[in-house]
Amino acid sequence: MKKLRVAIIACGMMGQQHIEAVRRIPGTEVVALADPNPAALAGVAEKLGIEQTFTDYRQMIETVQPDAVHNCTPNGMHYEINKYCIEHGVHVYCEKPLAVTLEQAEELTALARTSGVLCAVNFNYRHNAVVQEMRQRVLSGEVGRLFLVTGQYVQDWMMYDTDYNWRLTDDQGGRSRAVADIGSHWFDTAQWATGRRITAVRAELLTVHQNRKKPAVEVQTFAAANTDDYELIPITSEDAGFILVRFEDGTLGQVVLSQVSGGHKNDLRLEIAGERCALEWQQESPDQLRVGTREAGTQILRAAPDTLHGSAAAYATLPGGHPVAWSDALRNSVGAFYHALRGGSFSQEGQPFATFADGLCIMRLVEACLASSESGQWVELNSSKRECL
Repeated sequence: MKKLRVAIIACGMMGQQHIEAVRRIPGTEVVALADPNPAALAGVAEKLGIEQTFTDYRQMIETVQPDAVHNCTPNGMHYEINKYCIEHGVHVYCEKPLAVTLEQAEELTALARTSGVLCAVNFNYRHNAVVQEMRQRVLSGEVGRLFLVTGQYVQDWMMYDTDYNWRLTDDQGGRSRAVADIGSHWFDTAQWATGRRITAVRAELLTVHQNRKKPAVEVQTFAAANTDDYELIPITSEDAGFILVRFEDGTLGQVVLSQVSGGHKNDLRLEIAGERCALEWQQESPDQLRVGTREAGTQILRAAPDTLHGSAAAYATLPGGHPVAWSDALRNSVGAFYHALRGGSFSQEGQPFATFADGLCIMRLVEACLASSESGQWVELNSSKRECL
């Protein structure tokens, strides 16, 4: 088997996780790493044993000529790098979001359709074994008619006014923060698990800190700033939100989003309630499916190859009693991408991983939430543009 040569752009937390995920896929090899910060680049390259490093991603692609690139940069760089990869015939696996504006996302999706290269966006929660099991049970009819879909995605890493990083800036983070950063994951997970597209939203968004203290030195995501040397910066993006959703079959749902709720680190939850049972998944207990019935109460099913149904079993890659979690979902997503790449399936539709079309669908949802919060009204998404799922 000829090894696929992979290059990673950005050496922060996500870049390092992508390196580890790619190394778990048979027939792939991380051959180069690019980052504009020479000191950080050298440290990560030494730690992870990557010999070829570059401070310019263009030079890396020209020199190394990789089969695929993983774009793990801040949001504001996604568009230019994704476009560069497509134009140079390089398959690209991009961290979400696809871009920071709807116009950029539409252009990239159009390019992906006609490019002959494979393009993916990392919405990795859909690749958790339990989420796959939820989808199997919903689509098979085991849950019955859906009554409602509820959940949350709650964190605390922006709780204090001293919490600051690049996600707060419009140029790097985009107009939306809580909805685009974590709400997007809930939207994709809910749509994937139900097999239904969200077609309308009603959002109330709030910013709890109108000004934040930007430290003199850059702070990494999820890290705290401990300095008295700061600049007071006005904040326009949302810290939290309450969003009603309506799915294409009329099912209603609700999600609570927050990056300012103490004690919640990465608390994504999804519950699908139907006429026969309810299914609940909590990301911080990633290998457990809670199945609720009126007769038996709540039963907990743990992810394992012999307990899951259909194609979901393949996502539980360890025997029962060995929890599969966040890094395994990322590996599953990356693995699906390279499986399609080896099979020559470059279609942007019908893939198990999120394509650029799916990324565009989520960006339209984020924009609709912003518009709804501003208008105080429900916002319908264009039903003729069924590009996701």
